[in-house]
Amino acid sequence: MAMMGSTAAVLLALVVVASPLLLAASQPVGAPSMAPPAAAPATNNSRLEKAYVALQALKKAITDDPKNLTKNWCGPDVCSYYGVYCATAPDDPCARTVASVDLNHGDLAGTLPEELGLLSDLAVFHLNSNRFCGALPDALRSLHLLHEIDVSNNQLTGNFPSQLLCLPNVQYVDIRFNNFCGEVPAAIFEKKIDALFINNNNFEFTLPANFSSSTASVIVLANLPRVGGCLPSSIGDMAGTLNELILLNSGISSCIPPEIGKLDKLTVLDLSSNGIVGKLPDTIGNMRALEQLNVANNMLAGEIPESICALPNLKNFTYSHNFFCGEPHRCLEVPHIDDRQNCIAGRPDQRPGEQCIEFLHRPPAQCAAHGQSSPPPMYAPPPPMY
Repeated sequence: MAMMGSTAAVLLALVVVASPLLLAASQPVGAPSMAPPAAAPATNNSRLEKAYVALQALKKAITDDPKNLTKNWCGPDVCSYYGVYCATAPDDPCARTVASVDLNHGDLAGTLPEELGLLSDLAVFHLNSNRFCGALPDALRSLHLLHEIDVSNNQLTGNFPSQLLCLPNVQYVDIRFNNFCGEVPAAIFEKKIDALFINNNNFEFTLPANFSSSTASVIVLANLPRVGGCLPSSIGDMAGTLNELILLNSGISSCIPPEIGKLDKLTVLDLSSNGIVGKLPDTIGNMRALEQLNVANNMLAGEIPESICALPNLKNFTYSHNFFCGEPHRCLEVPHIDDRQNCIAGRPDQRPGEQCIEFLHRPPAQCAAHGQSSPPPMYAPPPPMY
């Protein structure tokens, strides 16, 4: 997956590679130099003074720093702090400012102070794989230039951080693997963002009607078993931007609408471990960019459409633990398939015959235009095989 917005990536590259201040700061203390003695450092401008207050507050709020990442966070020269990158201020070519804070994989423990809102020019805020707890500070809503926020794999709590809805330039939102709970506001799907990762939290909400309004290229709502709802027929409206959609183990209970075939840029589709019923639409055969398709651990039935197995880029097709009764021989030519625990005659490791007969004698799912099924199936799918 593409994890960095292009604008922020270019900004960081310029800061790290081209900034003479950072290159100078990287020289060992006492190293010989042929250059004339440097002039006394200029007094910090007001932006860097505020950044000093913010970063010192963060250092104070850190209760455990096993890798000593903040050991050199002393003195007013914040541009020399580990994990802090400065650049020219976007509205003043004569001023420098803090553009990025990147403390990924630091194993840092502590909380996040409200003073972080003083980093008003921050474009990138990366704190993934640490042990920060508590809520995200409300003051983050003032970071109007923020382009990327990644606080994944921490111990953060509270409701969905609504501060993110106030950030006009945010493109990359990653809050996965935390302990956030409650509703996810429908407004997040109206934001013009490129990537949304909210998986592996404790959210409880219904997939909103405006889900298909999202312009994101990557959406991951996995392992949110109390989400629920239906895949809307308007899902085809996401064709212009969507590249990866991962909704595994998210309580989705509906049919797969045929309009999903309009997603001709999609490379990854994972709908596994839900309560999806009905047949696999043959329109998926129009998704010519598709490389990975996983619909395992649902209650799908009927035959696998040959058009799907004929997709030119399909490398992995998993449809195990359903009730499919047939698959074209062409499916066996896909580089990797998993068709176990279905009702396919002649294939190994299928369901017992009586289980297939019992399921197939139930009333068939009636898929409405809005994607719901009626009546609901009477057979519960097996637990996820992960």
